[in-house]
Amino acid sequence: MLLCARTFTSAAMLAVGALAALPGLGAAEEGKSDAEAGKAIALERSRGNCIACHQFEGGESPGNIGPALIVMQTRYPDAKLLRAQIWDATAANPLSPMPPFGKHEILSEDEIDQVVAFVLTL
Repeated sequence: MLLCARTFTSAAMLAVGALAALPGLGAAEEGKSDAEAGKAIALERSRGNCIACHQFEGGESPGNIGPALIVMQTRYPDAKLLRAQIWDATAANPLSPMPPFGKHEILSEDEIDQVVAFVLTL
């Protein structure tokens, strides 16, 4: 009986993952706002991993290589500038240790937009 439950659970998780990968069936369709999806990306160690370098509300075990993410709407009143920073921080500062998430295709364009939406809530 335990084997059947595990098989069902694995199959269900595979199906959910496959649906999430389809265009148009992202976080918004799962009931998450862009900001909520962006937070998940920022906290996920295998994707955005913003928490490895930045301290921000709701994150555990933050790094301190980058600045704390606070008062972000004041620091970036134009969301396009924040998006450009996330897309390729080395464009403004060639010595930046921040990975160029867009330029190196670490995150998709939609994921970058979601991270921007999240960061602007901080």
